[in-house]
Amino acid sequence: MRVLLAEDLFLLRDGLVRMLEAYDFEVVAAVESGPELTRAFADLEVDVAVCDVRLPPSHTDEGLQCALAARRAKPGLPVLVLSQHVEQLYARELLADGMGGVGYLLKDRVFDAEQFIDAVRRVAAGGTAMDPQVIQQLLSRRQSDRPLGGLTPRELEVLELMAQGRSNAAIAGQLFVTERAIAKHTSNIFAKLDLPVSDDDNRRVLAVLAYLDQGR
Repeated sequence: MRVLLAEDLFLLRDGLVRMLEAYDFEVVAAVESGPELTRAFADLEVDVAVCDVRLPPSHTDEGLQCALAARRAKPGLPVLVLSQHVEQLYARELLADGMGGVGYLLKDRVFDAEQFIDAVRRVAAGGTAMDPQVIQQLLSRRQSDRPLGGLTPRELEVLELMAQGRSNAAIAGQLFVTERAIAKHTSNIFAKLDLPVSDDDNRRVLAVLAYLDQGR
């Protein structure tokens, strides 16, 4: 699998290259700035891009904006962005096109090789990988605003795992219940939140995140 990597810190960039290669990814380019990333997107065919949100020369959200531009040019291009802090705006921008194949992780997650590699693979396959801290903040904000449609504690657990991009089978395994039980919880969640039930995992995750991130 061909990976494009963008990270301005040399030690972290070098470490990510080594980690990806250890898991049989081919790192076709490892760049350190926004202009280099833009050129790499234009010149290379990649299966997934892993990009730091903040890149030179602006050190703002240049990496994210380069990734979004690349997805506009090539809809559905898988992109996993890394950030030092939880920024709900970044997550919302990344998810805005509703196409899946996106991920947003805090940089701390890269030190857990299995978690990081799982996120890269999930995004490359067209799935969604959202950092648990992002989901927790969205849930906390909505709970402080008003109850989440009367969801039970178990339904809130299932919703958080759904929003991370996990399948019903994966949620069932983590919560030690049957997949049928998770399917029932999922149906209840969508009904209570007035969201259409869908078998498309990407669309259901994006719908839930969109609902949670509304300012109403």
